[in-house]
Amino acid sequence: MPDSTAKVVKLPRRTALRQTTLTETIYTEIRARLRRGEVGPDDRILDYEIADEFDCTRMPVRQALLRLVNEGYLIGTTRGFVMPTLTSDDVHEIFEVRRLLEPAAAASATASLDRQLDEALKRAYQQARKACDKTDNEAMIEANIAFRDAWLGAVQNTRLQDTIQRFADHAQQVRLGTLRDQATQKIVVDGMKELLDGFLERNPKKVNTAMTAFITHAEQRYFALLSGQD
Repeated sequence: MPDSTAKVVKLPRRTALRQTTLTETIYTEIRARLRRGEVGPDDRILDYEIADEFDCTRMPVRQALLRLVNEGYLIGTTRGFVMPTLTSDDVHEIFEVRRLLEPAAAASATASLDRQLDEALKRAYQQARKACDKTDNEAMIEANIAFRDAWLGAVQNTRLQDTIQRFADHAQQVRLGTLRDQATQKIVVDGMKELLDGFLERNPKKVNTAMTAFITHAEQRYFALLSGQD
């Protein structure tokens, strides 16, 4: 006779697993587009268009977009999702947070850098130099992101990593407004060189000083260009 006490083993809910994975994929892709400047302040992200692109229903797209809203990357409107418009006070506050967090975090990263990350930093710096020489705005933006991702990958505190990444990404309006300016690109490349030297020397004090100057210069350039002083 069959054992009536045998336990029923439930199989995993594979559909839910696929849904979660798809939502994460869509979230990562849209966030990457925002970071690269492929979505402008006047663009609208429509859930049905993203669903068509990924050949899926609108549900995982909505979940990904709402996550980006919760993290401050987008805001929802009656006509889709758009990037938030930053006021001058917003920009000042973002840079204040970055000055409090990034110099110390970058300095701490010097203890955890390895040869692979050193090479990633060097490649990003060289890419930035070439982009500046050719006035290649898109390549400059990509190099800036790659450089930050490299040193941030050596920060041991994952919550600190995430916080810094988010506030840096929120300054996308600043990045788009400054990194397309040739004079600013030169300042950025010079700042990267100071940081790179400090990282390669494993000199946390030098990195702290260079990162503070890097962030301060970025803020100053943004408001100078905004006011038409340059």
